[in-house]
Amino acid sequence: MGLVAWGVVVVLVVVFAFVTTRMTKQTSEDNLHDMGLAIMEFGRAFPNEAIRDLHTTKDGNTVFVRLHDNKAGFMRNMRGHYSCHLIEPGMARVRPTASGKGLIIEFTETPVHSGQFEFASAEDAAEVSLWLLGNLVAMADKIDLARPSAQH
Repeated sequence: MGLVAWGVVVVLVVVFAFVTTRMTKQTSEDNLHDMGLAIMEFGRAFPNEAIRDLHTTKDGNTVFVRLHDNKAGFMRNMRGHYSCHLIEPGMARVRPTASGKGLIIEFTETPVHSGQFEFASAEDAAEVSLWLLGNLVAMADKIDLARPSAQH
């Protein structure tokens, strides 16, 4: 009888440990997709930038941010801390992925952040690529306005 009781106790401990680890894993995965945390972290890094829109990658490790004045930025989970960056014109080269739901982005100044970013939909990927294009076009317009025009 004592052996059966110990067997039941061991089974209950194993089940409890399994349930606890599954709940912990789910909580950590939920934190990756927390848009409120993304807003707070990016706002802490760039307090003078107003966030207009956010799109997260499918895995939740990267959040792309649309800012006022057609600026763009991103926040990337880097194993224990978040790296927040403004994407300056000329800083990124963008290509679509074969699936159409992602972007291959090469950051010229910070190559460690370069990579393939898959989104939940092709629409999200297209919108982020438009943010990056708008960022580039807005800066080109500012440069053109600063140049004196050659009038005859």
